[in-house]
Amino acid sequence: MASADGFPASFYSEPGVLGLLSNGISAFLVLLQNFHGFHTGVLAQGVEDILAGVHLILIGGLCQLVAGFLSYRKYDHLGGTAFVGYAALWMSYGATRIFQGAVTPISPNINSTNTSSILTEDAVYVNMSSGMTTFLIENATTTMAPPNATVLDLFVAQSAVAGLLPYILLSFILAFCSATVNYIMPFVFGAITATLVFEAVAAVGGSWALVVSGVFELVILLFAIYGSAALLVKGLAQRYILKGFGTPLFNVLLLGTANSGGSTAQSLGQEKKKNTKYAEPMALGYFCDTVSPFIFAFYAFGYFPTFAVGAVWVSINSASQILSSYYGYLRQDTYHAAKYGLHVTYWLVKAWEEFVVSVFLAQDDDAASGRLGMVGDWFFVASAVVLCVVCLNMDTLELLHNLSFLLLTISTISQIPLHGYYYFYGVACSIFTAVSLYGTFARLINSIAEKPLIRVGPQPVSAARLEAILSGLSHCKGALTKKELAEGTRCQLPDVLFYMTNGIAALSAIQAEDVPAAFLHMTVPWVLIPGAIMQSFVSRLQVQRGKRFGSVIPFLYAAIWATWAWYRFAGHLLHIFPANAQGFSAGAVAFLVINGFVMLIAAYGNLVLLILTIIMEVVLVCFLLSTLGTLPYRLEIAMLAIFAIICLYGVLASLVNCIFNKTLIPLGPALLKSNKRKTRPAALPCPVANSRLTGGIMQIAKALDEGGVCGIPTDTVYALAASCKNPAAIERIYNIKDRPLEKPVCICIANVEQLVAAKPPFSPLLWEFMRNVYPGGISCIIAKGDWLYRLGVGGAYDRVGTKDSIMIRVPDHTVTMHLCTLTGPIAITSANPSGEPDSLHHDMVVSRLGHKLQGVLCDGESAEVAPSTVVNCLRIDEGIITFVREGCVPTAKVRQIFERVKSSMV
Repeated sequence: MASADGFPASFYSEPGVLGLLSNGISAFLVLLQNFHGFHTGVLAQGVEDILAGVHLILIGGLCQLVAGFLSYRKYDHLGGTAFVGYAALWMSYGATRIFQGAVTPISPNINSTNTSSILTEDAVYVNMSSGMTTFLIENATTTMAPPNATVLDLFVAQSAVAGLLPYILLSFILAFCSATVNYIMPFVFGAITATLVFEAVAAVGGSWALVVSGVFELVILLFAIYGSAALLVKGLAQRYILKGFGTPLFNVLLLGTANSGGSTAQSLGQEKKKNTKYAEPMALGYFCDTVSPFIFAFYAFGYFPTFAVGAVWVSINSASQILSSYYGYLRQDTYHAAKYGLHVTYWLVKAWEEFVVSVFLAQDDDAASGRLGMVGDWFFVASAVVLCVVCLNMDTLELLHNLSFLLLTISTISQIPLHGYYYFYGVACSIFTAVSLYGTFARLINSIAEKPLIRVGPQPVSAARLEAILSGLSHCKGALTKKELAEGTRCQLPDVLFYMTNGIAALSAIQAEDVPAAFLHMTVPWVLIPGAIMQSFVSRLQVQRGKRFGSVIPFLYAAIWATWAWYRFAGHLLHIFPANAQGFSAGAVAFLVINGFVMLIAAYGNLVLLILTIIMEVVLVCFLLSTLGTLPYRLEIAMLAIFAIICLYGVLASLVNCIFNKTLIPLGPALLKSNKRKTRPAALPCPVANSRLTGGIMQIAKALDEGGVCGIPTDTVYALAASCKNPAAIERIYNIKDRPLEKPVCICIANVEQLVAAKPPFSPLLWEFMRNVYPGGISCIIAKGDWLYRLGVGGAYDRVGTKDSIMIRVPDHTVTMHLCTLTGPIAITSANPSGEPDSLHHDMVVSRLGHKLQGVLCDGESAEVAPSTVVNCLRIDEGIITFVREGCVPTAKVRQIFERVKSSMV
């Protein structure tokens, strides 16, 4: 499909449509059930609760999660955080409805009056002094429902209230932040806030709140339908027709007027450059770090006695938080990938530990008198200290967040007296919640504005000073400390989580020989979650980009820790003992053999990894001996402790080295090195040049001047280039990539000053807009004219653009700028066969089109995974711009820049 000016129009789906509709339909489902419950006087409805919960999980949860994925890919900070956060809310609330329907009898009518009459202080006694739960049901025979079901129903409601309250606060923040973007989402998110308030009131017995909640749920549905319609029409017309989007309720810059004064029209679009492949994950990470500790704080202070429903809420919230780690990894942000991966592991482990304590150990009279402290807590403490150290060159808010997490980990160590455990833990959770809540607001507003409008504090230590301190930790200060990491550093990002998850699992696996069987239940989540579940996530990251040792080692170790947990700590539940554990013995032997090959792989990696695999071999020997009933516990404890210490060093070294991109803390050399001299490189289909060498750029410039077509890097994806001095070369581009003749190519210039020298008849508004978006990943369609001859297009006038318009690119890429300076304007188009994906590496250009080219300028991986955003500026003097294609720069950001420039011109 082509636009009126002849340029192709590519329409991209708006994730906001799916996100808004998911919220609207979910609210409508709850509305129907609430109105029916109020009308019939039945709050808990068995099967109907289960069905409603399933629909909430599928529609409000999974569908909205997809919207969050798409929003992150479109660099939408607000949409990504909101949709993923609300996906966790609806899935958690749906799971609560399912749980409530499962424990509630279908026939009796249990209303708020009945519930209050059944559960008096004389009827239920809850003992939280040791984290255990004791139920004493008295005088409950006069009720219409079985007392145990009624008690469970109340506990579910109390847990739901504890989960809803943090989402109320976060929803209010999202509503406020969305007001800086448009005026549809504030009404949707604000109505969700009010709905959650009255849902919480209804959960504690106020049945009247169901009606008020239903009214706000109707508001959510109506605004969600209108907002979805507005976005759909915008997608078809490529401009906003229905009101609500594109115009904020108030300018976000008003929040930081004191700090942003003196801005000129020239600098409005010149915010700090960021990785625009994916939206920033910090706001989502803080968002999830607000929900989990809030629920734990309510539990620790005794608001609800069993953590069954709380474990579900925290687990779903942690599944959302793992996306923060994942998108941090995709942005090559080692720090946030490791930080949120650690937080996810901590919340999951603590959630299921408390579930075991409150549900299973409460039934054991011997276990009710005490609580087992897990050794794995100390690895969380040590990892938190590492995060505090490496964030010293960031802002004060980040340091406070890590310090509060450190306090949280300290509050759970086994040395704290049992009678004060929950009070200390509750206070620590409260502090961490408060810091995370402020962090959510600050990170979200600052990400939307791309300026530090909300105070986050100064840098505690300069980057140079911190680098000097960390390099002093190394004993090898020669070439090792200043040597830059080799190409492929980014593929080592998962190493931090690899060492982290293994260290937690190993230290948690340390148990004495005489531990009561009841306490072994607690050890299962401590070993299974970090060792198997989280390490499977690490394996997935290694599959995606890992080149060093791939997913072999994390996948193997995930299987080892999973087997270890089920045999050693849950074996008595499965009736597996050394006498009938022949299958586990065979598996242990298989693990020993496979780990032997892994040791060989590690020998090609580094010394720390090799030592780690060797210690694992000894640990596996201990596992084999345990299946034979002859385990030496002291040897196992010693090996697991050494294994954990090595992992801690690996966490520190990998994190520091990846953050600073230098070997400040050595991991040791590889003992084995592959002999590359025996392999002869294959003959290349075309000449290749190194973009880091001046001679390489001049080689490609000469090929272009002689009429050749070459592959070159840009600030987005790789492109095919031909000099405008050679019209025949431009025609060859169409043949090389089988491009339809009706699709014009654009021209690329070095800078805006080249346009100024050509003296085109541009309006002041167009000049200011181009100065604010160039250089960058944006292509502007403007009117053709004789000024193109003065620019140097020459004989290519009829072969670039359409009859009346031309598309101009000024890439934000030093190599491309130098090339255009040497050759003059060049015609470019993406370096891929027509209809196939873009080329993201020079190897892709060489392998796909190299036999048809006169050269390729090699610059490694492309800066983006999407092409430029194409803006139609033909009617800019009328105050109108439209979008032909949305690429690496979001259309919302471009429109925001345009509105700022237009306002400044007035």
